[in-house]
Amino acid sequence: MSGIVQNNILRSSGTVAVSAAGLNWNSTIITGSTATVEAGNGYWINTTSNTCTITLPSSAEKGDQIVLIDFARTWGTNKIIIDSNGLNYQGNDDTYTVEYTTDGQSLNIVYSDATKGWLPLEDDVTAFEPVEPPTQKAAFAYGGASSNLSTKNLVNSSGVVAADVTGVGTVRSYLAATGYGGDKGIFGFGEGTSKFSTTNLLNNSGVIAADTTGVGTARAALAAASYGGDKGIFGFGFTGSNVSLTNLVSNSGVVAADTTGVGTARQGLAAAGYGSTGQAIFAYGTTGSNVSISNLVSNLGVVASDVTGVGTARYLLAATEYGGDKAIFGYGYTSSVQSMTNKVNSSGVVASDTSGVGTARYVPAAARYGGDKALFAYGYAATSVKNLVSNSGTVAADVTGVGTARGGLAAAEYSTSA
Repeated sequence: MSGIVQNNILRSSGTVAVSAAGLNWNSTIITGSTATVEAGNGYWINTTSNTCTITLPSSAEKGDQIVLIDFARTWGTNKIIIDSNGLNYQGNDDTYTVEYTTDGQSLNIVYSDATKGWLPLEDDVTAFEPVEPPTQKAAFAYGGASSNLSTKNLVNSSGVVAADVTGVGTVRSYLAATGYGGDKGIFGFGEGTSKFSTTNLLNNSGVIAADTTGVGTARAALAAASYGGDKGIFGFGFTGSNVSLTNLVSNSGVVAADTTGVGTARQGLAAAGYGSTGQAIFAYGTTGSNVSISNLVSNLGVVASDVTGVGTARYLLAATEYGGDKAIFGYGYTSSVQSMTNKVNSSGVVASDTSGVGTARYVPAAARYGGDKALFAYGYAATSVKNLVSNSGTVAADVTGVGTARGGLAAAEYSTSA
């Protein structure tokens, strides 16, 4: 006889098998390369560092149940292997290899009988990860006018630029900045008394930290963008000669050593994130001659080879993400200052020029605000005007500037709180 006893299954032997509603969840997250599991239990399996072989019980009765869940969503990288320990699994004996290799998978198995053995009740993939809320605010910092500065101006979630805040860190210009960690930013590199590899972290309250000793080749006139949802990349620039080096930034703000460059070495380019899975794009710049080539960056931070340019070749421009998955490049210098823009769609394709709006200028900065909007602000000849960008990529007319007029500054988004 069999039946249900308070959400548990009564075995024919008279003992009770725990059902899903009554599972005992193992309090220890399994991280090792092997684990032995027991009926009536649920287990979190973390394969961040290695594959894991799961050994099932050597004996089982009808209704025995075990649940396994991909704790770190890494089974796609490091799989789990099921050892059925002498019992059948989905009708096959234990000489068959059973593997689960999908990120975010959960496995709910129940023992049926000697013929079929263990059978999955559920073999589901959950949503990969909760989507981070978009950043709401931005910080414009550093740059130069008659001399280099470390001044900062915060931007709220409505795109309003605040007055100057006394700067922290080495005064410099021609640096770059990007978001990281979902709600923070990082300013890095640049030049002043010399070229720097110094970085300064921006926390999610808009506070810039003191200098962090630089990692990577000191250089200026580089660009930076976020990628992978919560990481960043600095790339290209000028050391005394043009380079195509990149430095990845982890989701905790740690800058990695130089990665040998891909693409044409150049300076004065710009970069922005785009796409639904966290890609980025570097574009424009000068090699000694102005170029409009672009280099796409995968959501793993891998830089692709040159893509033939679209739009007016120029340098000393700015770029930012907008609309949730698109980017826009704007302003810059050819043989004169410019105000045209070029949109980038969610596939990373750069569009032809859009006639400029606002004051023509070079080395402005740009950042996202309000979740899906953006702004360009500041730039030479030393101005503090801003131009807001709608979530459809429309650039608005000049708004009278706030803060010290300057150029060669950088900007990064921060904070998920409006």
